[in-house]
Amino acid sequence: MSTFYFAAPDALLGWLKKLAADYRVLAPRREGRSVMFRPRTADELTDMDELLRRATASPKGAVIPHSETLVRFSSTKDAENPARLDTTLDAPCGDVPTVLFGCRPCDARGFVVLDRPYLEGRFKDPYYAARREALVIIAQACPTAFSTCFCHWVGGSPAGREGSDILFTAVDDGFVLESVTEKGAKLLEAAGFASGEDRRNEAEAAHRKAEASLGAPSTLENIPARVAARFRDEAFWIKETEKCLSCGACTYLCPTCQCFTITDEGSQLDGRRIRSWDTCMSPLFTLETSGHNPRTEKFKRMRNRISHKFSYYPQSYDGEYSCVGCGRCVVSCPISLDIRQVVKHAVEGAPEAVAEAAPVPAPKPAPARVKASSAASEPASPAGEPKAAPGAEAAPKASAKSEARPRTGGKSKSGKKSR
Repeated sequence: MSTFYFAAPDALLGWLKKLAADYRVLAPRREGRSVMFRPRTADELTDMDELLRRATASPKGAVIPHSETLVRFSSTKDAENPARLDTTLDAPCGDVPTVLFGCRPCDARGFVVLDRPYLEGRFKDPYYAARREALVIIAQACPTAFSTCFCHWVGGSPAGREGSDILFTAVDDGFVLESVTEKGAKLLEAAGFASGEDRRNEAEAAHRKAEASLGAPSTLENIPARVAARFRDEAFWIKETEKCLSCGACTYLCPTCQCFTITDEGSQLDGRRIRSWDTCMSPLFTLETSGHNPRTEKFKRMRNRISHKFSYYPQSYDGEYSCVGCGRCVVSCPISLDIRQVVKHAVEGAPEAVAEAAPVPAPKPAPARVKASSAASEPASPAGEPKAAPGAEAAPKASAKSEARPRTGGKSKSGKKSR
C-alpha cells in the first residue's frame, strides 16, 4: 500500500544532498541547450528548477552505459613450455547504489520495457541485472504534456507509477511524495518527511490537469497484426522513409532502444571486450562478416524499427509495446519525421482481413531437430519466428538476397544485437 509524504522544496533538496553521501545521484543538468542526466554531488544539488526540467535524453544510461567493459583477459606464457598460455579473466559485474531523480513516468516505464529482454527468459544479462538492482527511481509526475507526448497511446499516463520506486508531484508550496515499491518506501521512511495524506487531493488534481493537456487518445486497433501485415509493402515503407537521414538520433535518445555492438581490443596476450550503444538505423549495423547486409536500404531499417516497437515486441511480451510515448524521437528528428504518423498510416491502410484478425501470437520455441534418416517432415521454423496473422501475408524467408524478419533480442552474425 502506498504511503504519502509532503516535503517543501528546501526539505527535498536537503534530502537529496544526504542521499548523495551514500548513493550516486543521477539528476537533470543543463548543458547548453540540452538537459542531461548526470552524476551530481551534494554541492551541485542547489537549483530545484534545474532538477525539475524535462531531460533531452533518456536515463537508460543508468543501466545500459554508452560503453562498458564486459570482460578483461590477460595471458602469460609458460617459461618451460612457450606453447602453453595461462589466461585469467576478469568480468566485473556490479554497480554502486544509484538514485535516479527527476525522470518522467514514461522514462520509468522504459526500464520495465528493458527489463523483459534483459531479465526474463533463459538468459539474464548479469551486468544489466546488477545495475538495475542497485537503482532507485524517483520519478516526477508531469505537470503538463508537450505536443509531442503520446504516453496515453501506449498505455501510460503523465502520473503513471509503473517502473518508479517513488513518484513525486509538485503542488502549491512543495511536493507530495508517494512510495510505489518497498525499496521506495524504505527510503522515504528514513527521510523524516511529514505525512502527505492531507495533500493527496492536490496531487490527484494535478494529475488530472496533466492528463487533460494530452492530445486525443489513439483510436487505432489491433496495431501489432496490422503493422505485421505491412511487412512486404515496400512501396509504403519507401514513401514513409524517403526524408529520413539515417542519423540515428531517434534511437540514441529513446528510453527503450537497446541495440549494441561488441568490440574486442588489445593484443594476443591481453585485452578486453567492450559493449557499446549502436543504432539499427545505421546502414552498417547489420553488415555481416561475409559482406552481406540484409538492410542496406533505409526503408528496411525503418520498417524494422517500427515493427520492433509495435509488432515484434508485443508478440513476445503479451501485447506490451516497446514504445513509451515520450516523443523524444519526434522532437530530435532533423526532418520532423513523426512516429505517430508512420504507425497511423501503417494501421489505417492495412488489409481489411487483418483488421478483424486477432493479434499475432507470441512465437514458440522451435521443435528439436530430428536425424536425417527419420521420416520426412517439414523443417522447423527458426526459433522465435513470428507467425503471420490470419489473412495476412507471411514475412519473406531469409535468403542471401532477402532480409530475414528479425527476432526480438537476437544477434546478427556480425556480433551486433538486432532488435
